[in-house]
Amino acid sequence: MDTTNTDPDATVDGGAVEKDLLAFLAAQTKRTWEPDVDLFAAGGLSSLFAMQLVVHLETAFGISIRGADLRLDNFRTVGNMVALVRRLRGGSAGE
Repeated sequence: MDTTNTDPDATVDGGAVEKDLLAFLAAQTKRTWEPDVDLFAAGGLSSLFAMQLVVHLETAFGISIRGADLRLDNFRTVGNMVALVRRLRGGSAGE
């Protein structure tokens, strides 16, 4: 499933979101990351980088991240970001 479409009714494949995020992080930071690593504690990533993550997620997955969803905890790990994208895109059956 192509998770980069902007169909707001489409569900999201968490594995594809994870793969995209890991590739984005590797390109931006020049290092590899595990999905459950706290990006800010482990690598000294800044709150400015968190905003880059917001822009990337909104652009890549056709979502809008606003209000309470802008909490830093939603961006600490790749797993947290996958959960955020899935929730904002409506998740999938069985969740």
